[in-house]
Amino acid sequence: MSLFERYLSLWVALCIVVGIGLGHAMPGLFQIIGAAEIAKVNIPVAALIWLMIIPMLIRIDFASLGKVGAYWRGIGVTLFINWAVKPFSMALLGWLFIGMLFRPYLPAGQIDSYIAGLIILAAAPCTAMVFVWSNLTRGEPHFTLSQVALNDAIMIVAFAPIVGLLLGLSAITVPWATLTLSVGLYIVIPVIAAQGLRRRLLAKGGEAALARLLKSLQPLSLAALLVTLVLLFGFQGEQIIAQPTVIALLAVPILIQVYFNAGLAYLMNRMTGEQHCVAGPSALIGASNFFELAVAAAISLFGFNSGAALATVVGVLIEVPVMLSVVWIVNGSRAWYERGSAVRQAATSKGAVQ
Repeated sequence: MSLFERYLSLWVALCIVVGIGLGHAMPGLFQIIGAAEIAKVNIPVAALIWLMIIPMLIRIDFASLGKVGAYWRGIGVTLFINWAVKPFSMALLGWLFIGMLFRPYLPAGQIDSYIAGLIILAAAPCTAMVFVWSNLTRGEPHFTLSQVALNDAIMIVAFAPIVGLLLGLSAITVPWATLTLSVGLYIVIPVIAAQGLRRRLLAKGGEAALARLLKSLQPLSLAALLVTLVLLFGFQGEQIIAQPTVIALLAVPILIQVYFNAGLAYLMNRMTGEQHCVAGPSALIGASNFFELAVAAAISLFGFNSGAALATVVGVLIEVPVMLSVVWIVNGSRAWYERGSAVRQAATSKGAVQ
């Protein structure tokens, strides 16, 4: 884990301070940046998101999709959680907590936007930080790579329909043109560009050339993330300071969905007899979010100053400490996990075959 990844929460906190300070000191600059849009897509943010996402996608070897059969239990569980449970459970939690229980304590005009932001946050499985979480749980690297590649492939075709469906069910007007454009800008084009560059590098210089590029791009990617956060907090800072209660209330459904989905994935893997080295990353992939994409999509669909953008920013705020707590739970429960009858039977059968 890099220094940045280890102290991501600290960097986010610094970005809050810097963003709020710059937002107060140079409001005109932020207004100009916010107005630089085409079809409601903010161009500066789009460029920053590309700088963040493409290095992550270059790491993904889509050829690893051919190995998914070796981990079919874990793959099946994670796909079920990511695409059949998490977006819908978040929509339900958003409706229950934000739309009903917390409604009296939230700005009335932003309720639907908050729910939309939560839905967008849950609809995209994490791509980059998953490799960090998997490493911390001593996860099977080939499973993690296969699962991430498969999720990215599914995201190309499933993200927009799921978000559109759930926004419609939540009685929120779906800006289909902007949503489709966001998918193209933040998923399709980056995937094509990243994989094209990956193949070219491997053909010319092999793994060594790929490693050199990734090493050189890493600081640029992290810098883009920090600048994006500064921009977000420059626009959202006053809301965060003026409405700490809103931040705390938005965090409730996010926290519940993380622990619910991680726990469900972990238990389902145990029931199917999957190895712990697969169940750990499966639980973490099932619970974490692709917050870079979520933030970009929320800004594109609803704007910098929207409740949706604020909801995704709350996801960024709590992502690292919450996922580290899940890592701690997974590691601490390894002995219990491996006492499961299905796990022991699967291990015995595998030993007999070998």
